[in-house]
Amino acid sequence: MIRRLLVANRGEIARRIFATCRLIGIETVAVYSDADAHAPHVAEADYAVHLPGNAPTATYLRADLILGAARKTGADAVHPGYGLLADSADFAAAVIDAGLTWVGAPPKSIALLTSRLESRALLADAGVPMLPAFGEPEHVPGFPVLVKSDVGSGGRAMRIVRDRDTLADAFAAVRREAAGLFGNGTALAEPYVERARHIEIPVIADSTGGVITFGERECSIQRRYQKLIEETPSPAVSPSLRAELCTAATAVVRASGFVGAGAVEFLLAPSGEFFFLEMNTALQVEHATSECVSGFDLVRLQLLVAEGSPLPMSTPPPVRGHAIEVRLCAEDPAYAWLPSTGRLHRFHVPDVAGSFRPLPQPGLRLDTGVDDGSAVGVHYDTMLAKLVAWAPTRHEAARMLAAALTRSHVHGVVTNRDLLVRVLRHPAFRSGNVDINFVDRHPEVFAPLLSSVDAVRVSCLAAALAGAAARRATSTVLATIPSGWRNVPSGAQITVYDGPAGPVEVGYRLERTGELAGWWVRAVDPEELDLAGLGAPPLTDDHPPVAVVSAAPDRVVLDVNGIRLTFGVHRVHDVSYVDSPEGSVALTELPRFPRPSELTDGSLTAPLPGAIARVMVVPGQRVRAGDLLLTLESMMVEHPVHAPSAGIIASVPVQPGIHVAAGTLLAVLNPD
Repeated sequence: MIRRLLVANRGEIARRIFATCRLIGIETVAVYSDADAHAPHVAEADYAVHLPGNAPTATYLRADLILGAARKTGADAVHPGYGLLADSADFAAAVIDAGLTWVGAPPKSIALLTSRLESRALLADAGVPMLPAFGEPEHVPGFPVLVKSDVGSGGRAMRIVRDRDTLADAFAAVRREAAGLFGNGTALAEPYVERARHIEIPVIADSTGGVITFGERECSIQRRYQKLIEETPSPAVSPSLRAELCTAATAVVRASGFVGAGAVEFLLAPSGEFFFLEMNTALQVEHATSECVSGFDLVRLQLLVAEGSPLPMSTPPPVRGHAIEVRLCAEDPAYAWLPSTGRLHRFHVPDVAGSFRPLPQPGLRLDTGVDDGSAVGVHYDTMLAKLVAWAPTRHEAARMLAAALTRSHVHGVVTNRDLLVRVLRHPAFRSGNVDINFVDRHPEVFAPLLSSVDAVRVSCLAAALAGAAARRATSTVLATIPSGWRNVPSGAQITVYDGPAGPVEVGYRLERTGELAGWWVRAVDPEELDLAGLGAPPLTDDHPPVAVVSAAPDRVVLDVNGIRLTFGVHRVHDVSYVDSPEGSVALTELPRFPRPSELTDGSLTAPLPGAIARVMVVPGQRVRAGDLLLTLESMMVEHPVHAPSAGIIASVPVQPGIHVAAGTLLAVLNPD
């Protein structure tokens, strides 16, 4: 029996495992890096051990430190969660050799299944359908193909190749990336299936030979081969196809000697054929969807299996309704999915029914590793939370999830929230017409929710009125007089914000009664800001008629063309986060007298904080447009910095290994 469990992970998955442990009476041990010292998973554990440092290679990937923490705290079992060391056969073996219970697959099964090449021959003999694989460029007979690493997950080290001219370069790039990411530079190519869907079968197997499948999960909404939205059941899978997929998944489990919880992943072609992709040998991010529709706690089943008990059921559980999960990530889809870091000033999702365990009835489930005030740093994955909607039908689940995301308050970092809502409400998604290239084929999902001109303008007006109300609330002189009041008609109140599309100027004038006499919002050139209001446009300037119902520092109610709207305004320093039923926007108030920029023409700056990984150029070197100058590592992803034009490198004030903040000067390029 497991008495005290150490979770060799962090964030959301650590909290998820702790929740089940508390429910069934197992004590818990957390490990944490410097950056995670105040993280929620640390506070929720019975015991916690510090792993000095921040980088995963110095902390959460150090098997010796984690085993030392287990010995120090008297833990008798280790759960790896997902990611990090969860797919490491060496770590699993080390845990077992230390005399601890390993809550995961046997090391031999992990080693076999995490190698795509090694698993193919065994599984082909077991009758599992799969695509042919080619280990060298000269062996590839036709195109298109997908070149990918032999090991690893998360959609990294992959390239689509459509002609022979670029095949060798793709193999070389994948081998280089795989060696750096996974310590194994082996690559292979397989035919690329156009318009394919990503279908997986979650499974759990015990040591007595029992194997249970939990239906299928559709994971086709992806970016860069990484999942964004998962659902169960799939709208593309019929009962007969489901039976075939589950039979193939069971064959994979039995042939590999797998024990524990995992998922067998397949490609589903438009023709209805399916092909084995790989098996994930750990609990997956999207396991919550299977828990919703089955009613089973998969972490509890993992712990039972690890203790040597047989599974409590002999047949797959029936599917109850439909569940859809989204991964809310700190990244900006509109800017090449650039990660976002900073302080999470507010994190609130409305109407959540439960967290970290199966729901007793349909509703919203939120599993997250962050809360108000959490720091989102550069060292770990971008995912902030998983939000799951469980409902009787797919339509109801998508509608519930989109509405909850729209009304959520996520302040402090840029997220993919708007894109997720756009996808959930897209007619093609609602009809079930999806594949792994859905996001690329529908660029309209990249538009912000708050995209209409009038909606943006009114949100800006609400921010300005809330700011004025805040100043009046803290004023020590004539505090009862309405903001902007004059004895005789005078100029408008002017505020300038830096918004998502650049600087905007907000002007308004109030009557003696506090009623709005007129207003405008216009885009402005940063070098032509008119803070004095001189030359301002007419106060009516084709804007919808607006009446102020109430204006407080944190809440503004406006009557817009006969429709009453409420705006929540959360101001942090110079930034106002404005939330409304139509969407959210962050507005940074610009100073009245901005300081001149210290950057010269040709300056290339860091797009986000991170560590300099590689520097490819030196001062005096001539480069072409598009040449790789250096790379920046942030949130476990390497981000390239390319030359915007041809020219000569004037200076490179950074070197590998140093950490830089967003906006730091990386290089100066003198264009030809």
